[in-house]
Amino acid sequence: MIVRAGTGWQYLLADLSLILFLVTAAALSQAPSGSGTAPVSPQGEPLAFYRVEAGAPPLGRWLQDQSPDARQQLTIVAQYAPGRQAEALSRAETLAREAGAAGADARIVIEPGAGGVTASLAYDVPAASMARHLHSIGQANSVQKDRP
Repeated sequence: MIVRAGTGWQYLLADLSLILFLVTAAALSQAPSGSGTAPVSPQGEPLAFYRVEAGAPPLGRWLQDQSPDARQQLTIVAQYAPGRQAEALSRAETLAREAGAAGADARIVIEPGAGGVTASLAYDVPAASMARHLHSIGQANSVQKDRP
């Protein structure tokens, strides 16, 4: 029996894959730097969602059902229709108090939208602690520059 090397659909597919890779790499090398990259979100990927609606358990009970972890951040997002920002803020503050009673600190985000209130747990660093850290670095640098 004589076996011919280099024939068959597998070799054709491998060659086409290699050509596609080379064409893509060549196109990306010609692109201006920074194009085609998505901005990195300061928030991590959510692990669990909670939506305020009829029949939903209280936020405190929902938090107890989740796996507690000090690295998780609870984010409450309240959307408001035009002219209803104060109402959305009030609803978010109520949820934040519930979360505090359950032992979780919450970050509140108020934004225009359909008017719903949600909460999510994600592994992210609270922006406030990052800002404090960067602010303290900036202060230390300015103090060093002021010294003769």
